[in-house]
Amino acid sequence: MTRRIGYARVSTRDQNLDRQIAALRAEGCDLIFREKASGKSIKGRPQLDRAIDALGTGDVLVLAEWDRATRSMTDGIAIIDRVHRRGAFIKVLDRSYLDLTQPINRGLLAFLSALAEDERNRILARAEGGWKAAKAAGKHMGRKPKLTDHQQAEARERMAKGDTCRAIARSLGVHHSTVSRLSW
Repeated sequence: MTRRIGYARVSTRDQNLDRQIAALRAEGCDLIFREKASGKSIKGRPQLDRAIDALGTGDVLVLAEWDRATRSMTDGIAIIDRVHRRGAFIKVLDRSYLDLTQPINRGLLAFLSALAEDERNRILARAEGGWKAAKAAGKHMGRKPKLTDHQQAEARERMAKGDTCRAIARSLGVHHSTVSRLSW
């Protein structure tokens, strides 16, 4: 019996999966794997791995959106290959014209993966441009320091006198590694 196995992903804990889950249920998925994980890396998607591992011959991996499963061309091709080696197929709901039982359409999906990778790279380039502009304008980037300038000076003086990083950190209410980084 052919099964439909769904996969849904969002990038952050603040986002929700409701729209994707509704689409997968409407498609009649027997099982839905879901996760909240960044798409920037091809690692760290255990639910996608479980969804693919659950596929049998003739089963269909159903994705609400292709770019929820992959962010790069090589990753997309690897997913297609893994599913194909299991004797299964992929159906992408936001690309209804894709029938991945045909080789030409598998090539088209690889092309769409390359477009997703390009979009991801453009997003990163825009973000980097924003960071550089903010830094050039003198804006502080990153998290607020745990210690004030005065506390940092005090910690350095105490280290010079021989106090341990752990003792200094305990008195300042921070982790010892925060103090030890001051000596670098």
